[in-house]
Amino acid sequence: MKPLKPDQLRRMSLQDLERELDNQRTELYRLRVQKTVAQLKNTDALRIVRRNIARLETLIKEKARGVNA
Repeated sequence: MKPLKPDQLRRMSLQDLERELDNQRTELYRLRVQKTVAQLKNTDALRIVRRNIARLETLIKEKARGVNA
């Protein structure tokens, strides 16, 4: 699991960002289930996915407001 790069995300369209956000939320759910049943070996993946979700939400809000950063 790698963190998403902000420069790559900024080039994506709003629909692509929302699709990726859905994917990351699904991944977070899957990781939480694995953690609950003690099958998760890489616990750092939870932190990475949560931060990816935060990055995506921030960029979606920026694009929705028309901020060019």
